[in-house]
Amino acid sequence: MKYMTSAQVRQMWLDFFASKGHAVEPSANLVPVNDPTLLWINSGVATLKKYFDGSVIPENPRITNAQKSIRTNDIENVGKTARHHTMFEMLGNFSIGDYFRDEAIAFAFELLTSPEWFAFPLDKLYMTYYPDDKDSYNRWIELGVDPSHLIPLEDNFWEIGAGPSGPDTEIFFDRGEAFDPENIGIRLLEEDIENDRYIEIWNVVLSQFNADPSVPRSEYKELPTKNIDTGAGLERLVSIFQGAKTNFETDLFMPIIKELEKMSGVVYDQDGDNMSFKVIADHIRSLAFAIGDGALPGNEGRGYVLRRLLRRAVMHGRRLGINQAFLYKLVTTVGQIMESYYPEVLEKHEFIEKIIKREEETFARTIDAGSGHLDQLLAELKAVGQTRLDGKDIFKLYDTYGFPVELTEELAEDAGFTIDHEGFKVAMKEQQDRARASVVKGGSMGMQNETLASIVEPSNFVYDVEELSSKLSVIVAENERTEMVSEGQALLVFEQTPFYAEMGGQVADHGWIKNSQGDVVAKVIDTQKAPNGQALHTVEVLASLAVGNDYVLEIDRSRRHRVMKNHTATHLLHAALHHVIGEHANQAGSLNEAGFLRFDFTHFEAVTAEELRQIEEEVNEYIWKALPVTTVETDIDTAKSMGAMALFGEKYGNQVRVVSIGDYSVELCGGTHVKNTSEIGIFKIVKEEGIGSGTRRILAVTSREAFLAYREQEDSLKAVATSIKSPQLKDVPNKVASLQEQVRELQKENAELKEKAAAAQAGDLFKAIQEAKGIRYIVSQVTVADAGALRTFADTWKQKDYSDVLVLVAAIGDKVNLLVASKTNQVHAGNLVKELAPIVSGRGGGKPDMAMAGGSDKDAISQLLSVVADKL
Repeated sequence: MKYMTSAQVRQMWLDFFASKGHAVEPSANLVPVNDPTLLWINSGVATLKKYFDGSVIPENPRITNAQKSIRTNDIENVGKTARHHTMFEMLGNFSIGDYFRDEAIAFAFELLTSPEWFAFPLDKLYMTYYPDDKDSYNRWIELGVDPSHLIPLEDNFWEIGAGPSGPDTEIFFDRGEAFDPENIGIRLLEEDIENDRYIEIWNVVLSQFNADPSVPRSEYKELPTKNIDTGAGLERLVSIFQGAKTNFETDLFMPIIKELEKMSGVVYDQDGDNMSFKVIADHIRSLAFAIGDGALPGNEGRGYVLRRLLRRAVMHGRRLGINQAFLYKLVTTVGQIMESYYPEVLEKHEFIEKIIKREEETFARTIDAGSGHLDQLLAELKAVGQTRLDGKDIFKLYDTYGFPVELTEELAEDAGFTIDHEGFKVAMKEQQDRARASVVKGGSMGMQNETLASIVEPSNFVYDVEELSSKLSVIVAENERTEMVSEGQALLVFEQTPFYAEMGGQVADHGWIKNSQGDVVAKVIDTQKAPNGQALHTVEVLASLAVGNDYVLEIDRSRRHRVMKNHTATHLLHAALHHVIGEHANQAGSLNEAGFLRFDFTHFEAVTAEELRQIEEEVNEYIWKALPVTTVETDIDTAKSMGAMALFGEKYGNQVRVVSIGDYSVELCGGTHVKNTSEIGIFKIVKEEGIGSGTRRILAVTSREAFLAYREQEDSLKAVATSIKSPQLKDVPNKVASLQEQVRELQKENAELKEKAAAAQAGDLFKAIQEAKGIRYIVSQVTVADAGALRTFADTWKQKDYSDVLVLVAAIGDKVNLLVASKTNQVHAGNLVKELAPIVSGRGGGKPDMAMAGGSDKDAISQLLSVVADKL
């Protein structure tokens, strides 16, 4: 079998299926677009769901791709096994209602065995199939596969909830007896035993049923349009072509491992303990690609995933003796490995390196903080005679500070402690259960709508027209096509329309349908794209409508104009963000409504008030410059040469629409826009906020809404001016500053009076010293205004040798506040407060020298005071 590089394997796959009439679909962004059911793009088919559920009909029903994907559900296995990865490439070929089983299996057989293509020895290939799927069995036999190489397995049926499902047939490569030391042989496949001999390289899913969880599988109805969905792991294929023991000894990972050898001085041993090399090599690929696609490390969602990957890789770097920031230095190596198909990593390497380095340096400080926390925790345990580190504390170090359990164990054992491993496992399971409970339910494909998918009548959207006459070609009512409708709701398709179908963040047009006499016969309440791309008008029917008749279509002009102002302002905002905070601030979603605009963008920190001011000023400057807004339709290559910016996650055909605002902004966009920026009038940012890790959101208004926002602020300022008796608005800031200074002086005076009162009270309090079991203690109920005064008492007590222990109780409003302070190792303040707090229906805790608690039972204060001696 011939040697092939990873780039050659990927390209040969795509070339083969292109030769079979497949359109080559480019790899999509790892961050899903308009799919809240997915955290990451996790398979080749994930970006094609719209085709499989029939909501969009592809131009070519035959598709092939090489799709970068991320899965982190079993991250702990990365580095331990030969084939687990967090980021991988899935090679796929897909048929949307075109060819089916016979062709799909024949394609797989030809690509794998033909000398012109992969040239795998046929006797090394084994296939599994669903036992009831005799057609697949027979097809493999027809192609020349030996029956002994065909294995029936009950698990070979693909379904994830309601929607497309069907049997699948998997293809395995036999690496030989060297990877089967116990000589188990074919039973490894038959009994689905984990092994390194038979490697699954391809799965062909025959999507032919609509799965329905309410009925047995035998009663599933067949899909109106049968599909083919396949997946082959590039990393596994490459390991076979390159004769590698694991996926890591291939040209996809070894250049990274070689760099790690240089950094660490440690030699990679493929037969020894090489887990740290593998973890780092895997995780840096995920980090480089995900950050390049707009995701950023953070504390939740996909940001938390990236942060966890980075911290895990850093800790494995320390195991190799690398104690400084190093991951960012591997980004260029990742980019060079993948450059032939994914040039974006090298193109964005400076930004990716900046983010990773900053995160590494932050984590280094976190490690120091974690070490300090562990040291303090161990000291507290020693003080009370404990020698076992609780599992919950181990988990907190792991979850909050990123401390691997092994590191905690090593440091604790050096200090003479044992580890509560079972407690850690319980805490970890609780977190995993919480994570599973918070996952967005769903993920299966929607049910195909045959009625909408069958609409093939052409429909043309006409730009810059607000009213036109057009023939009604399709009526759908209650999911059935009909020739006439006279009431209720219906879906309409016209030969041409001025109604914009919701797309690209711009909301749909509303308006009216009129007959030849000018009477309104339907109210348009929504406009969406049909599966084949036509504008599908959702209407409330007011009078009879019939297919074949001409009607006047009139959009709500006021609504359209307000939306256009906001959409054009969105383009200006996008450009201003690039200029003020950086080119990395790319669109991650938008909504252009009639009353506001919403713009989501990638950024790793909150936008400062000064930056927001600069952005707002820049957008308004270009509004007032009265720049012309022009559009041109051209091919994608010409558009790119014009400097047109493609929007996040969008797919573009060969013909695209370029929207230019002077020479300030050039973007690919299919929406509607004003003719001149002066029509926008004014732009105002209302709010800036974080909506997820590495993603910020700006809410803004234009025109009349912006004026009203400014008016509201002016009214608020006038109300303040009236309340502080400032006749001139311009004098309000100075007057407020003067009042604040007066408040500070009064607060200072009040604090001094409180201290004097406390000192007077303390003089008598500290004389009432008692003793129990050799411990001198003071216990008293005091009258104070707040819990802070209790701390003031304690600070005064600490300055002199009044007693060993201080216990103070105060009734403040409806609450009871309790303070315990200790100067002796015989009494742990935190433990004592935990004993006393329940008496007043409270709880609390703290350190060995100081602890506090809160309660609600004021009637039990005297009881608490009476038991202190016994508790000591």
